[in-house]
Amino acid sequence: MKARNMNDSERLAREYLLYLGFKSVIYEPNGNIPPDFLADDKIAVEVRRLNQNEPTASGFRGLEETSIPLQMKISKLLIELGPATADESWFVTYRVERPIPAWNLLKPALCQCLQTFRDSPRNNRSATTITIDTTFELKLLRASDRHPTFFVLGGYSDNDTGGWILGEIQKNLRLCVEEKTQKIAAVRNKYSEWWLILEDRIGYGVDACDRALFCKSLRFEHGWDKLILLIPFDHRAAFEI
Repeated sequence: MKARNMNDSERLAREYLLYLGFKSVIYEPNGNIPPDFLADDKIAVEVRRLNQNEPTASGFRGLEETSIPLQMKISKLLIELGPATADESWFVTYRVERPIPAWNLLKPALCQCLQTFRDSPRNNRSATTITIDTTFELKLLRASDRHPTFFVLGGYSDNDTGGWILGEIQKNLRLCVEEKTQKIAAVRNKYSEWWLILEDRIGYGVDACDRALFCKSLRFEHGWDKLILLIPFDHRAAFEI
């Protein structure tokens, strides 16, 4: 049975497995059936993108064709706007309506309003809502703890997608784990150890100060030997649930 080409999530997972030190990482050792990888001839590894989903008549489907690229751009912009002050960070949430504004028009407007807020006197900063236009709205809320950056993406609303990031990861993590568990059921006994690697396309990684909270909140009973969230931007950055 001919193996298919690796998708982006599988390529990232392969780099991660090699980074861990496995000498042999074989893609689709049995063809187009699980597992996606066999590491050192003993560990079966399945890979999936952790994305937001909605129910359908046949199961569920991902909602990321337009909302995820926008989220990535905004996440990058918030990082570019600089580090936190001594003890202050602010959560940024946004609401977008379709059609999604063109990024070359939206980015300058976002930069201007966020820089103005960041550079204002500290005693003038308070939770606020900023309307960019009729299709885009920002909400700023001070974080209870300091984060590496001054602005931190807290969540977003985009029709059926969005929500607070932890809640979205919790909901969709269970969906993805259940889907993969069913997929490997017929071949589960072929290998003694199974890992599931999920490329996190919802939170795009968790900084160190939130990692313990996320791990505690996301932990639930499952049948995998390891359940790993992998950060899309860096194959070396992952944490186990």
